[in-house]
Amino acid sequence: MNKKKNLWNDIKTYLFFAGPTTFIFFTVIIIPFLFGIYLTFTNWDGISSNFSLNGLNNYAAVFADKAFWASLLLTLKFVFFTVILTNVIAFFLAYALTSGLKGQNFFRAGFFTPNLIGGVVMGLVWNFIFTNVLVYIGKTYNFPLFSASWLGNPDKAFWTLVIVTVWQYSEYMMIIYIAGFMNIPKEVLEASSIDGANGFVRLKNIVTPLMIPSFIICIFLSLQKCFMVYDVNLSLTKGGPFKSTQMISMHVYEKAFLSQKYGIGQAEAFFLFIMVAVVTLAQVYFSKKLEVES
Repeated sequence: MNKKKNLWNDIKTYLFFAGPTTFIFFTVIIIPFLFGIYLTFTNWDGISSNFSLNGLNNYAAVFADKAFWASLLLTLKFVFFTVILTNVIAFFLAYALTSGLKGQNFFRAGFFTPNLIGGVVMGLVWNFIFTNVLVYIGKTYNFPLFSASWLGNPDKAFWTLVIVTVWQYSEYMMIIYIAGFMNIPKEVLEASSIDGANGFVRLKNIVTPLMIPSFIICIFLSLQKCFMVYDVNLSLTKGGPFKSTQMISMHVYEKAFLSQKYGIGQAEAFFLFIMVAVVTLAQVYFSKKLEVES
């Protein structure tokens, strides 16, 4: 009897404190997610009130969609370069801004500022820079690299997207790395200095292993953000020229809403979700093994 009473009291306490949050979580996240999976088995066009089940036809269409795989490969290339550059730059910025540099708090705030700008606004600003400012500098001072807008070149347009994304996200990751550096015991660093370890040896053999938890968080976040990039992609390049910078999120959006093939678009989105989940879980798993060994 007491066990049942205690259980009922626990349920009432949970419903009182966490019930509203749980209800919102299910109505905003879980139910739409499950309904989205259901729509992958339908022929809904996103507008009509009538649709029917069509089995696995949408998934077959995903595997037959060459544009989907082209955008996926481009996204993988984008993620590879962006994640590496973002975390390398963020790590060394954090290292410099925790080494006792004069005015380092001011620099921390200054470097973090770009992350406060929305992706659409940032894309429009950098679009203006690449289209007007850099072209003007290139023509005025005879810099062939900037004599024409990078956004009009299919090869260079990809790198504009990488540059802007790295510029935006590295400052956010920098804050996480700064927190990691500040949690490293000073006694360990002082002991290594007494033992004669120079800056590089200390960074390689002591600091980096102790920063594994920060690496896990930053790589996880940067993977998720880069796979789902859309706002900067839309406002900076619009997927052009000739769809040479159309990332997977933009392709899914166009398939679902512009082509009115919502079922196929939802199937592509679900496939992307599975792929990102597998990549991030694998990254966390192997990173955790490194953390234990360190």
